[in-house]
Amino acid sequence: MNRAGAFLALILIVAIGFGAWLYFGRSADDTPEVGADVVSVSVLPEDRTLGNPKAPITVVEYAAPQCPVCARMNEEGFPTLKSQYIDAGKVYYVFRITPIGPADVPAEGIASCLPKDQYFKFIDMLFRTQPKWDPEYGVTDVEGGLIAAAHAAGLSTDKARSCMTDPNTLARIARVAEYGATRYGVTGTPTFIVDDKVLEAGLPWTGVKAAIDAALASKS
Repeated sequence: MNRAGAFLALILIVAIGFGAWLYFGRSADDTPEVGADVVSVSVLPEDRTLGNPKAPITVVEYAAPQCPVCARMNEEGFPTLKSQYIDAGKVYYVFRITPIGPADVPAEGIASCLPKDQYFKFIDMLFRTQPKWDPEYGVTDVEGGLIAAAHAAGLSTDKARSCMTDPNTLARIARVAEYGATRYGVTGTPTFIVDDKVLEAGLPWTGVKAAIDAALASKS
């Protein structure tokens, strides 16, 4: 098997393994209902975060680099979330990856290798350049597309390949996704948890904003 074939085999194994767990590894009774209150959010050691941990509310986003709805949220909603809520000290933002396709795993692997202050910039670039690396856009050389993105972020080809296949990173991605599925019932992206309430997956920014505003109002 050539390098490209080995790469695709690896990420397919990871994606299929997680998908099997998601559908068969937990019972329906374990899944919170959309809109249900959940235990207050806990920040994990693996989390990427923005803002003040002492902000009035915490907002968690479960997303996937391949997700087109996540890319639209990144374009239409995140700038407002960042400027009017996170930077204003109203929201502590927590970002977590839940893979929905085989390319999400190596994409997050590269992002995780970058310095923490470059993580969100790289995720933003992945969302904006999905047609260049995402197989859902007909890209056949996914590894090549992701390596090109890694080069733009300052990583060498060898380093990018190492990051995409690092077993510790793969285990962390699976662990974070499993936590989201069992604790919050995450089955699609983007899914937001606003303070202690699980929102509907794929909710547009207007709905997320309304939930954030309501949570903030309840604190005043």
